[in-house]
Amino acid sequence: MNYVIHTDFATHSPRIQEIVAKFNTEGTMFADGTRNKIKTFSMDDTTVNVKSFKVPNFFNKIVYRFFREGKAQRSYENANALLNMGIGTPKPIAFFENRTALSLLDSYYMSEQMLPDLTYRQLIEIPDYPEHDIILRQFTQFTYLLHQKGIEFKDHTPGNTLIKKTGAQRYEFFLVDLNRMAFHSKPLSLKKGIINMSRLTPENHLVEVMSDEYAKLCGASYDEVLSLMTKYTQYFANRFHRKRAIKRALGLRKK
Repeated sequence: MNYVIHTDFATHSPRIQEIVAKFNTEGTMFADGTRNKIKTFSMDDTTVNVKSFKVPNFFNKIVYRFFREGKAQRSYENANALLNMGIGTPKPIAFFENRTALSLLDSYYMSEQMLPDLTYRQLIEIPDYPEHDIILRQFTQFTYLLHQKGIEFKDHTPGNTLIKKTGAQRYEFFLVDLNRMAFHSKPLSLKKGIINMSRLTPENHLVEVMSDEYAKLCGASYDEVLSLMTKYTQYFANRFHRKRAIKRALGLRKK
């Protein structure tokens, strides 16, 4: 088992290794997905979150063993990079990879558990959520900050930003599910930034508010940003529904 434990948690090394070794038999299930599972464990006075990544397919077993970092390692390294750039994410603790001589098998990413007040998804599902417009505009400011820092969060989807209220009309944002990110040497272009937001929602009101705030921040016209935002959010939504319909037709997804 190959692993790295953050220096801040070095004294907890025996417990951290024990948690990973007992992942299948202990812990509290937090998310039981078809690809990955997340469990929580106690570690002294801290609750930790452990994500177990599905064993990759035959091709990726070899790719992740020799040519590219695996998902657990990327999650750990990206979390550290984000924190070093002043971007919020649950504190990384460790990653573990079960390897053979020729392939990568199961792998695990451990971080501190964070209980948010809400996620972006709730802004979609609860239009009358308290301070809805304020949160949405601050979320857009946060996304613009990512883009200005050259951070392309490729899984910028409704459930992957945790939101915590920190004061009167003030919110902080924390990214999760970090294995698919790119760090560019210069800010993202307007088009690339808008495309990066296209998976968040096709809801007209939310798109209009985000377009208004993003336009103010980047100096482009509202009409230009709204046009791009509408185009790419609708494109992604249509593609999403087409893929889902194909899977249902093939019997790969429940109706």
